[in-house]
Amino acid sequence: MKKSTVRLVESALLLAIAAVLELISKLIGLELPFGGTITLASMFPVVLIAYKYGTKWGLLSGFTYSIIQILLGVKVVSAMFLPGDDQMILWQAICVCILDYIVAYTVLGFGGIFKGKVKRDNVALALGVLVALCARYLIHIISGAIFYGAWAEWFFTQEGFYGIGAKIMETFSGTGLSIVYSIFYNGLYMVPEIIITFVVALILGNIPQIVKPAKNQ
Repeated sequence: MKKSTVRLVESALLLAIAAVLELISKLIGLELPFGGTITLASMFPVVLIAYKYGTKWGLLSGFTYSIIQILLGVKVVSAMFLPGDDQMILWQAICVCILDYIVAYTVLGFGGIFKGKVKRDNVALALGVLVALCARYLIHIISGAIFYGAWAEWFFTQEGFYGIGAKIMETFSGTGLSIVYSIFYNGLYMVPEIIITFVVALILGNIPQIVKPAKNQ
């Protein structure tokens, strides 16, 4: 089997595994009410592709996975375009799709940037996870602050903040409040996601069969 074919097949399998992990996470109730899911390290297979086969192939794979994510979240995506309470202005809906899906998942392709620069594979992979997922987090923060900032006051006045919400409301307003809201809300799922995937990378990165490119037979 040709090297390019092996790479393509393995990448497809890893993307499929990522999608399955995402679906399982949703089924067991790890999805937040207004979007975002704490997954069972579903980003790890995508980052692993970038680590094994380089940044260019990783970015292409990340882009491919962004399309898969749009298909998996078709109910949420379609709600932004169809008439109803969740409908957005067309340009806003398009921008949200570009940022929260296409850009946010494509940047996972940077997960291999430390390969060859750090001696131990598991450390290099874990650092790549940190960079790639933090980049995804940043994209969600930007998108959330711009397009969902109007929810900030409502969000911080809900029960369960134990005075923290009131303090935030006193300290921030306008754009600042929108940014804090986006950092906080997206952090509810992205921070656990980063930690979980980082730990998985440290553990699985010690297994040569996992981190080394597949050999053509």
